[in-house]
Amino acid sequence: MTKKLAMLLFVMNSLAFAQSDVIVTDSTSNSTVNSTTNSVNETTVKSPPPSAISPSMNILNNDVCTTGVSGAVQTQILGISAGSTVRDLNCERLKLSKTLFDMGMKVAAVATLCQDDRVFTAMMNAGTPCPVDGKIGAEAKAVWDANPNRVPKSIQEQSSDERWEKIFTGFISIIILLAIL
Repeated sequence: MTKKLAMLLFVMNSLAFAQSDVIVTDSTSNSTVNSTTNSVNETTVKSPPPSAISPSMNILNNDVCTTGVSGAVQTQILGISAGSTVRDLNCERLKLSKTLFDMGMKVAAVATLCQDDRVFTAMMNAGTPCPVDGKIGAEAKAVWDANPNRVPKSIQEQSSDERWEKIFTGFISIIILLAIL
């Protein structure tokens, strides 16, 4: 194997020495080019608009006390989409009350509904005060009269701090979204 390799290298080397005559070619070229070109290039890019797709909120049946909320914002650079669910506390209260009533717990069902100030006021105006501490009727009325701080608060009586906190949080969220865009 090594003999064959050595023979091959010797043959190739001798071919290289056989071509020792070098051909020399000299060439000279002069040229002058004068040109003036005015061109206007316009580029129009047609592309589809960017899209932000808001997430879908799947609620598989009607027996759910939540609502899906989603939204999206898209610019040429950035797209944002978000989604969430919102609990409906009144719906939950009604379902709890109905379930308690179906189980034969009528007083507990009424007490659950009485956590809403509108129901509480309606019951007091009807002369049937809401149950409290296992008491009903006149005994319950006496407990409510003795403890006015236990009466459910109306929506109008909610703390102004809670309302301002919600407004401030919403305002900050909008500012952050605008800053990102």
